[in-house]
Amino acid sequence: MQCLHRGRYNNGIMKLADTHAHLYLPHFKEDLGNVINNARNNGVSHIMLPNIDTKSVEPMLGVCNSYPGYCLPMLGLHPTSVKKDFEEKLELLEKYLEKGSFIAIGETGMDAHWDTSCLDQQETSFKRHLEWAADLRLPVVIHSRKTTDIITSILKKGYAGKVKGVFHAFSGSVEQAREITGMGFKLGIGGVVTYPRSGLDDVIREIDLENIILETDSPYLTPVPKRGKRNESAYLVYIAEKIAKIRGVAVSEVAVTTTGNALELFNLSNS
Repeated sequence: MQCLHRGRYNNGIMKLADTHAHLYLPHFKEDLGNVINNARNNGVSHIMLPNIDTKSVEPMLGVCNSYPGYCLPMLGLHPTSVKKDFEEKLELLEKYLEKGSFIAIGETGMDAHWDTSCLDQQETSFKRHLEWAADLRLPVVIHSRKTTDIITSILKKGYAGKVKGVFHAFSGSVEQAREITGMGFKLGIGGVVTYPRSGLDDVIREIDLENIILETDSPYLTPVPKRGKRNESAYLVYIAEKIAKIRGVAVSEVAVTTTGNALELFNLSNS
């Protein structure tokens, strides 16, 4: 794939940071090099990789080692990976934390969409992740599908002010967005913002750009006009353009602000 926008994003004028992409999954096994080149050619300066379970750590680290300084690892146990044996998994992840270098804790959080039988375990796991983040002074990447109010309540009861981070794939209300950003957390906005009736237009209008970072969640949540295909980091440009259209500003403003937000949150260089 060539540049999606005839080089507008790869000439040093604008940089975009993909703060959430699972490029270590089998979806990219055959053409990861092309996916990385596509991202670079469309102005993506950093790609941040959240872990999902104990089996994905090594593949994730393998991608990051292949593209050092460009693909950056996070460590966590995805809430849908939290089962009865979650304590054993957390112990293994703690060993990785002791010997590895990660830019964030995550992805973690809670998920009540598919299965609610392990919500208590998810909450315990989430709190452990928050403790890691506080101890290591790392940001936390929060998955909150159908659990946003539960998670904000947990944060308010002892963690707000001690940790910073992002609500990944935010799709809540303006009121929830204000509550989250009021605690100092960012909103991760991805391809859903391009979907008809996503409900995010009001959020994008009402919440300052300083509270937003961009993400693809590749290979999932592909933005329009590529919806239905595998998502990849290069498609971040469509998300930036949609946000710019909603707010009535230049795409460059969205790029500069959200990338700056991401680099600050994850303590990364702007080079």
